[in-house]
Amino acid sequence: MDTELGRSRNTLAAYRRDLSGYCEWLGANDTDLLGVTSGQTVEFVTWRQNNGAAPASAARQLAAIRMLHRFLVDEDIRADDPTADLDGVRVPAGLPKPLSEAEVASLLAAVTGNEPSALRDRALLEFLYATGARISEAVGLSLADLDPSSGLVRLFGKGSKERIVPFGRAAAGAVSEWLGPGGRPLMEPVRWTRRGDKEALFLNHRGARLSRQSAWAVVRDYGEACGLDKQLSPHVLRHSCATHLLDHGADLRIVQEMLGHASISTTQIYTKVSQERLWDVYRSAHPRAMRRAGS
Repeated sequence: MDTELGRSRNTLAAYRRDLSGYCEWLGANDTDLLGVTSGQTVEFVTWRQNNGAAPASAARQLAAIRMLHRFLVDEDIRADDPTADLDGVRVPAGLPKPLSEAEVASLLAAVTGNEPSALRDRALLEFLYATGARISEAVGLSLADLDPSSGLVRLFGKGSKERIVPFGRAAAGAVSEWLGPGGRPLMEPVRWTRRGDKEALFLNHRGARLSRQSAWAVVRDYGEACGLDKQLSPHVLRHSCATHLLDHGADLRIVQEMLGHASISTTQIYTKVSQERLWDVYRSAHPRAMRRAGS
């Protein structure tokens, strides 16, 4: 089923956790996958929501449970699907809160020094903002995925879908410094311990591929250093990249392709963000924006 659906490793791991939680609940309620009823699946979803599950998490878990029960029916393990008539969980359409361009500049300026870790951190932050890459895509990069001469990088998104994304001079310069003699080579171990680490673009202090959690910590730590700790995450940098592109006239379809969105409706969220930012600036800056006529 993993192969047929083409899900990413992170999504599959989340689905496994979701299904493990579901099966534990079934056991605690004296039933199992073959005996659970429609009423009990409703009970489970209600229980999850009453116990503080975020709407997006509950919706994802329900999707995993539905796939599991459809699989059991398809394989003739169970005759009916107890989730067939179950309503989905409504997920509020939250708007991303991008950084301003001044805040991005402040974040990038927070990386000081020329030691290998500083060169890596600067390259990582510049790269995330320049490309709008997901954090998992950035840490999954290999040296061969990067073409500094053309300013292009090959990213592998959800479902291992490949896309080619440009990155500008600032990111190219930071990555070049990281790959130079004073950066990545000084973090390389005498002997590579794990397969694939030798080709990783970003390394940790032990000479292994930088993990998703460690890269997240890099973003968080520099956010704290410049006072952005409450709002900063790798995904905020992705939001900021998309919003700033649209602010400066980028075509929506190009932004969709760059971010790797399957549907343009996902990318359209940023047009609303961009318009709201425009209104905020207008209201605060134009002398007659908030005056009544004739006043």
